[in-house]
Amino acid sequence: MRQSYAGDVSPQTAFDWWQSGDVVLVDVRSTAELEWVGFVPGCVHIAWKQWPGMVANNNFDEALLAAVPKDKKVVLLCRSGIRSIAAAQRATELGLQAYNMLEGFEGNPDALAQRGHIGGWRYHGLPWRQG
Repeated sequence: MRQSYAGDVSPQTAFDWWQSGDVVLVDVRSTAELEWVGFVPGCVHIAWKQWPGMVANNNFDEALLAAVPKDKKVVLLCRSGIRSIAAAQRATELGLQAYNMLEGFEGNPDALAQRGHIGGWRYHGLPWRQG
């Protein structure tokens, strides 16, 4: 089966591309997640779904197209790299060259159901802030 977006990249690759100016980095987590868990300074935030209820963001398309110039690629990130797949698929439908960032901001849960110990943006020591 053919992938419906440009591909998957590691957190380090996403960071390197972003720092070089090759991509716009877009965090699709809810505002609540950014406030409670942390965020990437300078990253564009456009929620794919919003808390409470994880309701679809009806302004996603418009906001994404406004944030990403036609000559730039976009890398989308979420908590674990799942919602960002759907966002990358939608971005591709909108005509953007879109990538999903594997592992997300927090990574997958460990044996104790805690995130942040098995991959993710924070786990790899990439820049982030809380609050």
